[in-house]
Amino acid sequence: MAEQHPSEPASEPPSVLWFRRDLRLGDHAALMTAASHGPVTALFVLDDTLLASSGGPRTAYLFRTLRALDADLRSHGGALTVRHGTPQDVVPALVQEIGAAAVHVSADFGPYGARRDERVAAALGEVPLVPTGSPYAVAPGRVLKADGTPYKVFTPFYRAWSEHGWRRPADSDPARVTWLVVDGDAIPDDPATDAELPEAGEAAALETWKAFQENGLRHYAKIRNRPDLDQTSRMSPHLKWGTIHPRTMLVDLEGGNDAYRRQICWRDFYGQVLHHWPSSAHDYFKPDMKRMRYDGGKHADEAFETWAKGETGFPIVDAGMRQLLAEGWMHNRVRMIVASFLVKDLHLEWTRGARHFMDHLIDGDLANNQHGWQWTAGTGTDAAPYFRVFNPVSQGEKFDPTGDYVRRWVPQLRAIPGAAVHQPWTQDEPPADYPPPMVDHKVERLEALDRLKAISRET
Repeated sequence: MAEQHPSEPASEPPSVLWFRRDLRLGDHAALMTAASHGPVTALFVLDDTLLASSGGPRTAYLFRTLRALDADLRSHGGALTVRHGTPQDVVPALVQEIGAAAVHVSADFGPYGARRDERVAAALGEVPLVPTGSPYAVAPGRVLKADGTPYKVFTPFYRAWSEHGWRRPADSDPARVTWLVVDGDAIPDDPATDAELPEAGEAAALETWKAFQENGLRHYAKIRNRPDLDQTSRMSPHLKWGTIHPRTMLVDLEGGNDAYRRQICWRDFYGQVLHHWPSSAHDYFKPDMKRMRYDGGKHADEAFETWAKGETGFPIVDAGMRQLLAEGWMHNRVRMIVASFLVKDLHLEWTRGARHFMDHLIDGDLANNQHGWQWTAGTGTDAAPYFRVFNPVSQGEKFDPTGDYVRRWVPQLRAIPGAAVHQPWTQDEPPADYPPPMVDHKVERLEALDRLKAISRET
């Protein structure tokens, strides 16, 4: 059943705006394009393939974001039509139902998204699938080296990305859109999760970004590695689901703050790496590193569970893993520390940690997550080799010098003052309810380097 707003009959056939990772109404290029051709029906497809790869916290956050988008649409006379099923079945069925002349989308450059869109386009037949814009400041494939090949190293990509520039925000005013409301399925109830999730939706994204500009942006370069200060932007979940577009943020960064601009560029960089090397989502970007020997069996499984629960005996590692469980989010510096510990101290394959993160992170983005893990594991695009091993004690002392981050997430250590919290085993009376270090870092670092040398001898 379809209902058109405003009520006058339209002279043009309707279009479908298929939302994916662009769950907002402002700065939405595909919405502008769709609205320029006539009435618009807003669609979101609950795709079981994607839902199956998303843990409870991220799924719950998605559903909350969808409810916020639906409320925003209703305030402008529209509504979000939610349909559950396979996109190549659902989208053409809706097109036929309302007689749509086109389906408009923000382009998806991920491996699954690209294949899905090819299938949908084929199923639509003569009705075009029209991509306008993307989730990135600069779409993958636009920033290339002089010889036309993609970049593998961030710094030269950043220079070329900065020189290329990006479009101004799109003037997509939902109040000027003629919305065609079509019945759909109910947005499901949130799956059970113990994580305390932040506010979802476009209004929350804009409010969070405004608060960060006012309170944290000017100090970002100095404090971005300090989890104890807890003053990072917290924009990653909003960028993940597209409740804000990165160019909206880049406009506010004009004239300054290169440090934060670089973080937005890292997102674009990993997006283009995944686009050009789609196998890197699950395979090694550096093929030689596939020969690295990792531990397996029951002992390895037990070690993994100890790491996942935040009971390793290394306070900064345990604090990070407990924050992940509690918030569905983790400070970026700590993400690197816990990843290095899993790969270099426990000798477990990076893919195991990457999957765990994707199960729990509300900002779990395939390109960012997989390539962030490969960066730390020494298997990815970064020029620095595998022998970069983070010392969990010195990292804690350097980036959590007050110990406040550890004490927040590891209550067993709250009685230990200052930076001494990073080595609780040195106390005259170590806390009885906190485990001793599960490994000797110095020993395991040398073991990691020996395993790297074994690869070198084979080549």
